[in-house]
Amino acid sequence: MPLIDEGPQLPADFFARDVETVARALIGVTLLVDGVGGVIVETEAYDANDPASHCYRGRTSRNASMFGPPGRAYVYRSYGIHWCLNFVCLPASGVLIRALEPTAGLDQMAERRGTADLRRFCAGPGRLCQALGIGGRYDGHSLNQPPFELWPCTRPASISAGPRIGISVGVETPWRFCLEGSSFPSR
Repeated sequence: MPLIDEGPQLPADFFARDVETVARALIGVTLLVDGVGGVIVETEAYDANDPASHCYRGRTSRNASMFGPPGRAYVYRSYGIHWCLNFVCLPASGVLIRALEPTAGLDQMAERRGTADLRRFCAGPGRLCQALGIGGRYDGHSLNQPPFELWPCTRPASISAGPRIGISVGVETPWRFCLEGSSFPSR
């Protein structure tokens, strides 16, 4: 498992790159929200030219955070039920955080999720947000300020790429990234 670096957290300019590069680079990074979280093991990339992106048809009140500066959270409800967390990269592009390997705040995650099964805490964007206590109040929030902490991976991560899931357009774009050998991806 990747280790937390004792040095500085990820700077905001980490996100000021193309979304595919950032989505890959986030694999192995440790994400904490108020001290609860773990290692990012699955991401998906979305950019403005992607028909599956919320930004494809332009700016709306719902996706406004995606048009802001890099290094911000874009939080939205999926199907009006589950919160989803994205990291804004270059304008109108973002990385969906699909799954974590839980490492910190396990008791809080178990209580929030109503299960003791570690593999079901953060396997999927909705479960992840529920386990970390993320809701709409975090939309537009800076990722390099509390309650967020992002710690770099201290060793190289082996990453696999494949098609994104849970979408009906742009499925063929291989912008879903997973930590190879992890037991914690969404599916």
